[in-house]
Amino acid sequence: MAKRFPKGLLFFAIALALLGTATWQTWNWWLTTTAPILSSPAQADAKPINLRVAPGTSAQEIGQDLASLGLIRSATAWSLWTRWTTFQDAKGGFQSGTYQLSKTQSLPEIASTIWTGKVTQLSFTIPEGWSIREMAQYFEQEGFFSAKDFLAAADQVSLAQYPWLPAASPVSGFPRLEGYLFPDTYQIASPAQPDAVIQQMLDRFEQVALPIYQQQKDKTLTLAQWVNLASIVEKEAVVPEERNRIAGVFTNRLEKGMPLASDPTVEYAFGIKQTPDRPLLYREVETPHPYNTYVNPGLPPAAIASPGKASLEATLNPENTDYLYFVARYDGTHVFSRTLAAHQAAQNTIHDQRDATKSLAQ
Repeated sequence: MAKRFPKGLLFFAIALALLGTATWQTWNWWLTTTAPILSSPAQADAKPINLRVAPGTSAQEIGQDLASLGLIRSATAWSLWTRWTTFQDAKGGFQSGTYQLSKTQSLPEIASTIWTGKVTQLSFTIPEGWSIREMAQYFEQEGFFSAKDFLAAADQVSLAQYPWLPAASPVSGFPRLEGYLFPDTYQIASPAQPDAVIQQMLDRFEQVALPIYQQQKDKTLTLAQWVNLASIVEKEAVVPEERNRIAGVFTNRLEKGMPLASDPTVEYAFGIKQTPDRPLLYREVETPHPYNTYVNPGLPPAAIASPGKASLEATLNPENTDYLYFVARYDGTHVFSRTLAAHQAAQNTIHDQRDATKSLAQ
């Protein structure tokens, strides 16, 4: 008679088999749910995705955001992974910031990126000739921070760190750092803070611009006057070949005690943006204002924009010329004149050409 298999051993064998099956299924689930969404960077959906983790965001909230963006397959798997990571490193935690992630990354890779704080490096470019208000609007539009916060931070810079800066704005309501936030392309860790951005730009001015001024033996202009005049040259000069000549014209006018009569100073004073079809009006250039160089002789109270290196250098090396006037053509170049009569004739010619061109276009 055949021996019967003991019931206890049978149940044990079945239990082992079931446990093995469950273990394999669990492992297979884990491998599947933590794998990258996409297998190849060449796939259409493989473009980078930015994730913003605000300070105080919980691990669960991060997982939900990742799942909704299609970066991970399972918020449950994310929760299990974060618990394991926290168990291994109880003092660690997910770091706030902006992260550039991809669907080709696995869940553990994404988690490691956020846990270790490998934030995205933000890039921003400030062109030559921008005012601080234009910078503020740019940062707000790009989603860095509000224009209000940027302007407030610009007014709170310590003179102890930058003793060469003006102590206060010469005219109420106008930024005191105008002209000193150096135009360039920058990289900064995300999330960007207004004070960090301003410090980076002031540091660049100190590294690039300040030595140019300090190396001058015969300093006929103070640092503030230099930046001030260079900002006007920056706004007036469109083609590089004319930059030193324009600096020469303004230098001549200053030496003769003549008003600079610079359109950009009027635009800055009244927040006007003139165009070929909307030039400045006589009532605008005749309206009194500290920054209006048509009604006030000499330099305005402070700079009107951030000059680049070329305009700063041109202002210290103006062309030796006897020109006293210039008027803009509509191609970026200017007609330079020695006398007021020649200047007025050039203005009339340019205006007549503009009217003729508009008539042909209609």
